[in-house]
Parts: sequence; C-alpha cells; structure tokens
Amino acid sequence: MSPVADPNKPPTGAKLRHQALSSPPPFSCWLRWRNGRTKAKDIFLISCSFPFEDPRILLLVIKKDSASNDGLQSCHMYGRTARSSNSGDTELWSSRFQSMVEIAAFHLCKAHSIFSSLPPTARTMLLDRCGGNWKKVLRFLQSVEHSSSSVETSAGNMQVTAGRYHTLLVYGSSVYSCGSSSCGVLGHGQEITQCATFSRISLPSQSVVTHISASHNHTAFVLQSGEVFTCGDNSSFCCGHGEVGHTIFRPTRIEALKGVPCKQVATGLSFTVILTTQGQVYTCGSNAHGQLGHGDTVDKPTPRKVELFEGLEHVVRIAAGASYTFAVTDDGVVHSFGSCTNFCLGHGNQRDELVPRAIESFKMRNIHIILISAGDEHAVAVDSSGYVYTWGRGYCGALGHGDETDKISPELVTSLECHLAVQVCARKRKTFVLTNEGCVFGFGWTGFGSLGFSDRGISDKVLQPCMLDSLRPHRVSQISTGLYHTVAVTSRGLLFGFGDNERAQLGHDESPGCLKPTEIMVHRTLDDIYIEVQR
Repeated sequence: MSPVADPNKPPTGAKLRHQALSSPPPFSCWLRWRNGRTKAKDIFLISCSFPFEDPRILLLVIKKDSASNDGLQSCHMYGRTARSSNSGDTELWSSRFQSMVEIAAFHLCKAHSIFSSLPPTARTMLLDRCGGNWKKVLRFLQSVEHSSSSVETSAGNMQVTAGRYHTLLVYGSSVYSCGSSSCGVLGHGQEITQCATFSRISLPSQSVVTHISASHNHTAFVLQSGEVFTCGDNSSFCCGHGEVGHTIFRPTRIEALKGVPCKQVATGLSFTVILTTQGQVYTCGSNAHGQLGHGDTVDKPTPRKVELFEGLEHVVRIAAGASYTFAVTDDGVVHSFGSCTNFCLGHGNQRDELVPRAIESFKMRNIHIILISAGDEHAVAVDSSGYVYTWGRGYCGALGHGDETDKISPELVTSLECHLAVQVCARKRKTFVLTNEGCVFGFGWTGFGSLGFSDRGISDKVLQPCMLDSLRPHRVSQISTGLYHTVAVTSRGLLFGFGDNERAQLGHDESPGCLKPTEIMVHRTLDDIYIEVQR
C-alpha cells in the first residue's frame, strides 16, 4: 500500500465511492477496496480536514457496525514504522476507536503542544493510564494546559490565585481583587486598604487579562497583548519598574519589557519571574540566594533575561517559591535555582544554586514533568502520566507520604497513583492536588481551616492525601491556596473559599473564617459587564 499524496482527493486508480454516515464527522470519508482482503463496504479511508501530524500514517481504517449508535465499531490506524519491512504496513496504535468522537479526540491530542512534546514511550504510558480512551487523554491535556491560566466554565473564562492575605479573580475579560491591600497588592489605589468583596481592577482600556499571580507583597498581570503590569511593594524592585523604592498602588506596565510579548508570570517573595511567548525567562527583584538565575546575588531593578536558557529547549512553565525558582522546558526537564535551605531545589543537598540546574533525579528516571508548584518550604510536580512527586520539608505531612520526614529529592506520592493529577498547588506546609475527574485532595497543615476539612482542628495535620468530600458534588476546575486561605473554581463557574478570612480575603466579611468550602458570591455591576461588552 502506498501513501496518499493528497488527502482531499481519491488516489488514482483506486475503486472508491462516498459513504454517508448517520452523523457527519469532521472529515470526509472514502470507501476503499484494499487488496481484496476485506469487503469494500467495511473499510473507510479517512481524509482529515487537517494533515496527519505523523508522516508515517498512511491510512485510518474504520469497521462499520450498523448496530452501534454511530454506525461504527472500531478504527485502526496504519502506516510505516521503523520496525516494519520495506513492503509491509503495520498498525501504529493498538487502541480501538469506538466512535468518530474518539478519532477526533485522537487528532486533537496529536496536535496538542504538550502531547507532541512527549517522547513515544511517554505517549504510550499516558494512553495506558487513560485506559486507551483518547477522550480522557484529551481532557487531561486540556486540564493541564489551563491549570495555570484561565479555565473555561459555563459562566465564562475564570482564573483564581490566592496571595498572602488577598485573592485575585479573572472573570470574563476583567480582573477582580479582595482582601488586604496593605502594600498596594489589590491594585485599587492608595486610598483602599481592604476590599470585603471582589472589586474590579482598573486597567488600560480594551485590556484583556490572560494570566495573574499573587504573592506575599506584590501582584502581576499578563495581558492578551503580551504586556506585563505589576503593583505592590517595590522596595526590593520586584515590580520591575527600576530603582523606584516606593509602593506602587495601581497596576503599572513594565516598560523594560516593551516589545517582548509575555504569557506567564510567577511572583515569589520580593522577586518576579516572567515567561515570554518565545520560551525565554526574565527575572527581577531580590536576589539574595540567586533566585533570579543570573549567576550572582545582585538585586535586579528591571527584568533581565536568564541567559543560560538560550542554549536549552524552550521554557514552557515557571514557578516561584519563597526564595527559589523552577523552570520547566518542553522536553520535560525541571531546572531549579535559588535557595536550597529546605531542599526545595531537589538536588539532594542544601546548597544554593545561582544559575538554573536540571534536577537529575527526574532525568535519570526518564520522568517528563509537565506541571510544577513551588511552596514556601516544599515543592510538588506532575509528570506526563499524571503521577505526583513531592520534596522539601515534610512539616505537618505537606509531602503526602504519611509522615513528616523531609525529602531531599523528588519522591512519588504512592497513595495518589490511581489518580490522574491535572493541577498541583503548594504553599505554607500544605498541598492540593486536582484530578482529571475534578476531585480535590489536600494534605499538610490544616491551619485556620485552609485545607477544607471541617472535621479537623484549626491546627491539625493531614499526613496523607484526603479527598475534600464537601467539594465532591462539584467538578473543580482550578484551585489556589494562599498563606491561610484557599479558593477554588468549579466547571459551572462557582467560586468556593475556605480558611482564614480576617482580612476579607474570601470575598466577604460575614465571618472571620470558614472551616469548610463555602460559596463566594461575585457581584458584577452593570458597569463591569458593559466594559466587558465593549472589549
């Protein structure tokens, strides 16, 4: 069998006829007689509306079954592989597609940036973890992709991030904040010191916020235009506006990044990490432990490119801890730099790293990391198969291994092996894991009820991952935890908060705290909605 030169035209000399399906698929289907081995009426050649990403693919074969709902029984993909003979064709995947939806999901997976970056073995492992279900693989990839950006809900696009004593919320194309604004982190101006409800932050006209990050003392925003705005305490230059030591009370554009489109930002303790659309990393602010990655300990008043990444793969994700930084490249390698006092760098020692260094523990085991979160004293990561790893200080069970033992390098959280993790969130002595099914697991310190277990004390320990039963009726799409409070977004666009609320960081002032997830009402004014419509 020879490759089809043009997928939109029947091959010359082939005996073909069009066969209508009960429900039109997103690609044209041609009936093909192939070497007389199978009846023509049972074989379809799929001509996709987009080309096959893998040039080895020659043919998709679907067996028809009139008894099934969509008229299809299974699908097989054929093509040439390195192990096949020069004249033979072999089946590339052993999975059987049960419907045209499965086929579409397969092609969307193949085109997805995360999946396309995985080595063949990692792709196979992920498919096996998903039970051979391409729709589940696609849901996993999309959930991972949106875990640190806006998620699609029935109420619109939303993103939430919790800072020290404040919370930020992207709702539609606007961004809102609530809580304490002691150092300008809410972005509402000098006259506002606290917001008891989510209030819209004023940004330049026509601006659409695509990514946000909140830390102890400053806040950062990435706009759809690629511009980065910051506000908060700039005494350590973490806002990136040069040697301006005073507090910045309203979001201000970082002029040093003009002409450099960005897509993600991570705020640490008095420093900022910025990821560009080209996979480059810029850092600014405090640099006492080398957390800026420039090979020194000199503070940087404006963002400066981390040169070491120039010779490596593109960086696709960043994370900032208290005094250290993570950068994940598209080949799944994790690079860490900064303070290693708490073993957070994952190199098996407590030596600070002034430039990015790959975590060898992952590389030696061929573990491809796709997600990472940097807590105050520990770290957590997810690999391409949805497995969870933790390391650092084990205070209060924050690592999820059933004890409080420190881990000097990444270790698999075995109690979560049967779940596909799509988001992880680490902060002060606590960790949250969100699964592909929308379930939330928490472990570590229950301080002020910020783990969401109402049956535990306000200063208890959860040594192993436990599911938040109170959130089980809701499919959670994103979760973020601050110092003593936590906020989650559901697929229906509902917002839940729990933990400390002394500074109204949960979006209301009805009580000083919530021991279990409680719905937060976001009241958008007519002016807010009008502004979004104008955009």
